[in-house]
Amino acid sequence: MRLLNCLVGTAVLASSAVAAPPGKVKTPQFFNAARHPGADPHVIWDAASHQYYVYSTEGADPGYNFAIYSSPDLATWHRHEGGVLRACYDDDMNRLPGGQACWARDWYWAPETYHNEETGWYFFFFAGRMTEDLTADNFRYSEFEEPSKIGVAVSKSPTGPFEEIEDKPIDYWPFDPNYHDVNLIMDKDQMLPPQSREEGQTAPMGTFIPTIDVNIFFDEDERVYLYASRNAYRNWNWDDELGKYIEESNIIVVEMDRAWWDDPTASTMPEIIASQKDIHAHDAPSLPCNITSYNGTGELGAPPRKDGWQTVISYGADPQAWENYHVNDYEVFNGTKKDRRWSEGSTLLKRPGQHGQSTYIILYSANNYEASNYSVGYATAESPLGPFVKSTSNPILSQDPDAAIPIYSTGHGSVVASPPKGKGVHVGAQDVTRQTPKGAELFYVHHGRNDTTVARSLYTTRMTLDEENVRFGSNDLITTHLTSQDQDLPKGTYPLHMEASCSQKGQVTVQVESKPGAAFDLTEGSNRVVGLPGDVEATTVTGESGSFELDFGQAGVKDVAYQRLSVDGSWNTVITRKTGCKK
Repeated sequence: MRLLNCLVGTAVLASSAVAAPPGKVKTPQFFNAARHPGADPHVIWDAASHQYYVYSTEGADPGYNFAIYSSPDLATWHRHEGGVLRACYDDDMNRLPGGQACWARDWYWAPETYHNEETGWYFFFFAGRMTEDLTADNFRYSEFEEPSKIGVAVSKSPTGPFEEIEDKPIDYWPFDPNYHDVNLIMDKDQMLPPQSREEGQTAPMGTFIPTIDVNIFFDEDERVYLYASRNAYRNWNWDDELGKYIEESNIIVVEMDRAWWDDPTASTMPEIIASQKDIHAHDAPSLPCNITSYNGTGELGAPPRKDGWQTVISYGADPQAWENYHVNDYEVFNGTKKDRRWSEGSTLLKRPGQHGQSTYIILYSANNYEASNYSVGYATAESPLGPFVKSTSNPILSQDPDAAIPIYSTGHGSVVASPPKGKGVHVGAQDVTRQTPKGAELFYVHHGRNDTTVARSLYTTRMTLDEENVRFGSNDLITTHLTSQDQDLPKGTYPLHMEASCSQKGQVTVQVESKPGAAFDLTEGSNRVVGLPGDVEATTVTGESGSFELDFGQAGVKDVAYQRLSVDGSWNTVITRKTGCKK
């Protein structure tokens, strides 16, 4: 039970309202208020509950990892108590009772959730950095600094409880046999790479690849693909134009076996297809006999396989200048940061073209998430394995520092559609990745900030995908419409419906629902119900994202109004109802 004390006259923002006659409905609006903590958000539409669910790196309660939010409209978010996974360790790495994902010590990042409607299971994927005792047997060296892998948990409900299939990462061991592991010939600080390509090529070859930012695509031919960001660590690439090494993260892909997805008991761990398992065992170079004398090794382990992968987004294959914001950080920050590039946070879409040839579209984020110009671009391909060609219109989503309310660090989101149009029209959680529902709008739900000194928050941005322009190499296929000003709620979420009844003297029971029937959380600060006349605020509002009790005390009210907060601080009346109460 949640309790919101709404004392009359104590609202931070102005409480004036646009009047509306009883029963009249106005188009409800929202604005991106940076109200809810959120990072790397992944959003799905849940047809059963008519709600959107967002899973976020940030925002969970203490003692938990990953926040869960739900919303009827992609704007009015209700944060669910706790989080997806129970934390396994405290700040001193002491084991906590009932903890989950104990194979990871920290860096719980970038969750994504997928719903199998046939089996009813929700699959929650995430990244974590492995504990030190497990590092050598997964990445060969115990001192491998960023040993991140992908985990999975399952539930029959989008809000959990989620339980791991097994207490270990998914069965995937990507290995790069052709990489000169320059970290091994760097000094102990591991910040400054070799100063020439020739020196770098003296380093031993071969490295296991750390992965974060998982994204899974289910193609129409029932094949399944796992996309991930190859974490920048252990991926120094020589840049001919700059004449130096840059540590980069790239986006890679591998096809998955689908047994885990089809298992009605959700007890099968996700795996890659058999043809990619240990594919690099035969071409993996032998290590020098004195390998432990190199920096960054420590104790040696024995990972069981050397699996395949394919790069789909990298700077070197398709360079674009907007991705170069951090390539001089070592000098700028006096040796405390590395020269780096990032390609991460991918989302894979597919759309049919005009001449029968489908196009695969990958959205990705570049630059550091902490930077103001963290931005989004896209690329197209004729195959889910690429090659992908970046749009010359990139970035398609980036900061707006000159707006009345600035927006910074826009990126790492996911794509979702407004609710399906018409009764009986069904849209599954992953359907939007392959088609835009008829009459629907598209949205990119991402993180951003309204100040460069604050943490990331949830943002909802309208997105246009030009179906007439679907083709490989299209440079004007996707546009976004970032704003911090008022805008209409998504199509299909309104007109809203409100029920109000007098429960006892001074108290009114209220429920406000979207057009499909999902309830609004009336304790969320962007919406409220007041008494009429006079916009009388309730002294208390109690409830939990459904039916709410509003106490108007001795004032008593005969009518109530549902209002939404405007960017200028005013409250706009959307709909009014009689309560049946007698004053």
